[in-house]
This record gives sequence, C-alpha cells and structure tokens, in this order.
Amino acid sequence: MAAEFVHEQWSSRRAFLLAAVGSAVGLGNIWRFPYITGVNGGGAFVIIYCVCIVVIAIPLLMAEVAIGRRGGQSPIRSMQKLVAENGRSRFWTSLGWFSVITPTVGLMYYSVVAGWTLDYAVSAMSGAFAGYDAKQSGDGFNAMTANPARMVFWQGTFFLLTIVIVAGGVRKGLEKAVAYLMPGLALILVALVVYSAVTADFSGALQFMFNPDFSKVTSSTILMAGGQAFFSVNVGVGALITYGAYMPQEVSVPKVCGIIAFADTSVAIMMGLIIFPLVLSYGLQAGEGPGLVFVTLPIAFGQMPFGVIFGGLFFVLMAIAALTSSIGMLEPAVSWLVEHKGFRRVPVTIITGLGIWLFGLGALFSFNILAGFTPLDHFPLFEGKRIFDLFDFVTANILIPVGGLLIALFAGWLMTRESIAAELRLNRSTSFTIWRWLVRFVAPLAIVTIFVANVFG
Repeated sequence: MAAEFVHEQWSSRRAFLLAAVGSAVGLGNIWRFPYITGVNGGGAFVIIYCVCIVVIAIPLLMAEVAIGRRGGQSPIRSMQKLVAENGRSRFWTSLGWFSVITPTVGLMYYSVVAGWTLDYAVSAMSGAFAGYDAKQSGDGFNAMTANPARMVFWQGTFFLLTIVIVAGGVRKGLEKAVAYLMPGLALILVALVVYSAVTADFSGALQFMFNPDFSKVTSSTILMAGGQAFFSVNVGVGALITYGAYMPQEVSVPKVCGIIAFADTSVAIMMGLIIFPLVLSYGLQAGEGPGLVFVTLPIAFGQMPFGVIFGGLFFVLMAIAALTSSIGMLEPAVSWLVEHKGFRRVPVTIITGLGIWLFGLGALFSFNILAGFTPLDHFPLFEGKRIFDLFDFVTANILIPVGGLLIALFAGWLMTRESIAAELRLNRSTSFTIWRWLVRFVAPLAIVTIFVANVFG
C-alpha cells in the first residue's frame, strides 16, 4: 500500500459538528420526513422514528465516524489500513468503495431535486405563487420539470456552488461554508416555526405530530420509520467516514454522534411544525406524499400573509440543507483522488464535479426529453423506472443499506475490541457492551429487514 496520506483536520470540535450535522441535515429531513410522517398518520410514526434513531442510527453513526477516524484517510484507503490492522480479508475494502460510489451516484439525482429548491426559492420571492390553486400549482411544477434548459441551469448552479466549496479544502472550503450556512439554516428554521405558530393551525399540527394513535401502526409503518431514521442521519453514505478522518483525536465520538443525531432529529421535527400547520390551516392533505413540498405548499404560500417572504425563506432553507449535504457527497471521491493519484484538489474537484453533473443530466432529462425511457425494463426489479428513478432506487434501497450493513458487521464483529474501543472511548464496560450488542445484532437485523421489504416486498 502507498505511503499514508496526511489530511487536513477540522480546526475544532465545533467545526466538525457543523459539517457533520450539515451533511446529515439534507432533503431527507426537509422534504422526505414531513411527507413520510403525513402518509403514516403522524404521532405514532414520530415516536417509532425517534426510537429507531436511538437504537439503530446512533450506534451505526458512532461506528462510521470511528472507522473514519481510525483510518484517518479517504474511505478506500481507511479500509485498506483497517483491514491490515485487524488481519481481515481484503473483501472488506469493499466498504471503502461503497462509501465513495454511493454518494457519487446519489449526487447525480440529488442535485436534480436540489436544483428545484433554487428554482422555487426564486419563484416564491418573485410572487409567482400568489393565488395558486391545486391545478395551478401542479401545472407550475410540471412546467418546470418539462423545461430541460431551466432545470439544467438550476442544477448546474447548484453544482457550481458545491464544487467551489469542496475545492477550497477542509478549512478554507468546507469549514468556512458550514460556518455561515448552518447558522443561517438554524435562523431560517426558527423564523419559519414562529411564523407557522402565529399564522397557521399550530395546535392542530401539535396534535397530529405528538398525539399517537398506535391502532394505526402496521408493519409497514415500523419499516418506514426505521428506513427514514437510517436515511435521515446519513449513515452508510460515506460522508461521515470521510469527515471522521479529519476529526482530531481529542474529540469524543459518542458525544458528537449524539449531538449530530439530536440536531438532525430536531430539524426533522421542526420541519413538521413548519409544514403541517400550513397544510392543516389551508385544508390541504398532510398525506400528500412526495408532492407535499413542491406542489402542496406553494398553494399555502400563495394564500398566506407575507407568503412571498416566508415562501422564499422556506425554499432557501431547503437549498441550504441540500448544499450542506452535497459537499459531503462530493468530498469522498475528491479526497480519494487527491490521496491515491496525487492530484491537486482544485482541478480534481472541478473535473469530478463536472463528471457527476454530466452523468446526472440523464436523471434530469427523465422528466422531459427522456421521460419515456426506462432502460432496464427487462429486469423485473427495475421495470418501469426512468433514469432518475433508477438512481434513487439503487442508492436508497441497495447501496446505502448494503454500506450500512458492512459498517455494522465490520465495526461490530471484525475490528478488535481494543481497536474500536480506542476510538469510542466508552470507559464504562456496560456502555460499550450495549453499543456492541446494538451494532452486532439489532442494526444488521433492522437493515436486512428494511432491505428485503423495500427491494422484494
């Protein structure tokens, strides 16, 4: 193996936390959590989701960050080092490859939805949603997705922002970006919660989100809560192995992972407290599904007081969340190329970003010029899926769960007790025993169950 590459490090625990929370807080919180909660009836789903965060997501988060810091390099080279250190089969370097490939593929379609957030932010602030009814809102969304030039412009703008940040490196790029973006996100989030509390049906939203009706819980509800918990905190994507490699030794892995999970969950719940009061106040459907944000909410923003301002802020919030995640998705591939090939960061970031953007155009064109193109129809699992749908399905239902399962198995079973304990620094044997039991048994069982249900159910 080549000589070890020495990374930059985060300048402080705060810098790592801002970056890691930013990576976790993305469209999974802002877009997916509210509509998944709405579809599953509210309160009972929220409680099950929070339990899944504690028993599945946090232990896996700790394992992923610990692997990254122990390896100290890009995911691929970190796994090469840990495989040698623990005397394991070279097969386990595949975890490193998953941690580079998964965010790369994910960014190809994630950037399409991120482009929508920029488009809608401008539309909202220009007053385009004024007086919207259901038909106008649906037609407006369809008009945007049917216009390839418009979508390419906004997706390209989003990619340009991502490339500029990642090209700056850890301290001049990632740290500086999250130092401004995350406080900005928090301020907008609080402002929107206060606005919903003052102008909309906040008490109804509280009732919907926190008054559980467990009679409505099905096996599907539990599986979706587990899947959302897993998806929400960004476990298995690869960003946190990469970010963990930049983390100073004095920072406590369990503490920062607890903070990351708490912040991530808080953002998701606050998004519910923004969206559901508006939905209930204007007689819209909480269980609208994926169209809740881009089709349903513009109707509310078009009717509410100061909807131009707060509608614009809402989609700016979405864009910031998407951006803080996308820089974590581009960084694994860039860090590996800088280490492995010795390339300079700026040109390799530009080339890698442009390459991902070009491949991502296939996903973008799925909504217009390639709308009828379903390339894998001869495979029953992928039948009827456009390129966008294929990227989404493969990333969310195959790559991320497999990556998460490999993390659980490697950290729980194959790293020596001394090796993993040195990173987690759980001084009380009971704490370490509980963590190891959750990672060895509970997390793998949950991941396999969710995987089978989503892929073969």
